[in-house]
Amino acid sequence: MYAIIDIETSGGNHKNGKITEVAIYKHDGKKIVEEYTTLINPQTKIDWYVKKLTGITDEMVAKAPKFHEVAKQILDITRGCIFIAHNVEFDYGFIREEYKNLGYKFERKQLCTVKLSRKLLPGKKSYSLGKLCKEIGIELEDRHRASGDALATVKLFELLLEADSGKKLIPRPVIDPNQTSLF
Repeated sequence: MYAIIDIETSGGNHKNGKITEVAIYKHDGKKIVEEYTTLINPQTKIDWYVKKLTGITDEMVAKAPKFHEVAKQILDITRGCIFIAHNVEFDYGFIREEYKNLGYKFERKQLCTVKLSRKLLPGKKSYSLGKLCKEIGIELEDRHRASGDALATVKLFELLLEADSGKKLIPRPVIDPNQTSLF
């Protein structure tokens, strides 16, 4: 299983910023099988540039759940999954830091769709999510919002799965013929 994730944050790095929105699409290698999205109250002011970029304001997150209130749901939906994001170090770093602040260790195997795209779709002008999606024809709605960016990453990941026909770069589930379920 794959957990395709995008977050929005209050600021630029996981040491000073906090998560303001998360979207997770659990994918079985063929389709989305579960989804989770929520605004999160970062308990800090959102940087003016981030507000302008994402449209997420302090007022929008004021009554949203705090990270500790959604932490179990995020653990549950990502358990047993490979954590996938476009520039995975950014998203994973923020989520890992949020759990660290709660006294927990968050560990998931990771795949980066930027790195995979460079290997499986060589020669593109840019590998930023917006520019890459435009060049390869993936519709990207709600840019710089967790759900919109995560859904575009899902579509990109599906193309990457197809492009990895030799199954060398993207881990696939091992199917035991005695199992009734793939995962």
